Amino acid sequence: MYKEKLKFYPNFPQKGVNFVDIIPLMQDKELFRQLICDLGAMCVSPNIAAPEARGFLFGAPMLVGTDRISNLIPLRKKGKLPFAEGDLITVDIVKEYGKDQIFYRLSDIAAGVPEGDCINITFFDDVLATGGTARGIVESMNRKTVTIDGKEYRVHVTDFVFLVEIDVLGGREKLEGLAPVKSLIHI
Repeated sequence: MYKEKLKFYPNFPQKGVNFVDIIPLMQDKELFRQLICDLGAMCVSPNIAAPEARGFLFGAPMLVGTDRISNLIPLRKKGKLPFAEGDLITVDIVKEYGKDQIFYRLSDIAAGVPEGDCINITFFDDVLATGGTARGIVESMNRKTVTIDGKEYRVHVTDFVFLVEIDVLGGREKLEGLAPVKSLIHI
């Protein structure tokens, strides 16, 4: 039911790319509500890391649509996150369109719910293409620790959840060694 709603735009944003438009999934209130519940059920951890902008569009509603999810860790482009010294982490990523950077704050991770000695995180994004963005972020996060109330917790990404996976681009293979990969729609 979800796959039929997607739209595709060949050669956007550049020649050779077949853009997957997920916006139609948000144009039907009941469909969107069910989609958020289905995505939330796929997430293992109470904390979700989601890149802008489309990751936010689906990640944030999971906070209210799924009881288990308690914290959203925003992943933003340069200049979008205010930060205190030592809080901002820069991640170099390789996307299907080329190299880029994305940023997150350790304080946003520390705002999360610890489990044992870890802050477990589900990485969520709208589309899994080549896997470069997800891999770069998760490798960075898995090397971090955060302090909450004087206690240190290691950061651990438990799983990847994607709304759409473009199977022929091989992104899953780049990620499976880091954590399990789940996708709601395969194209």
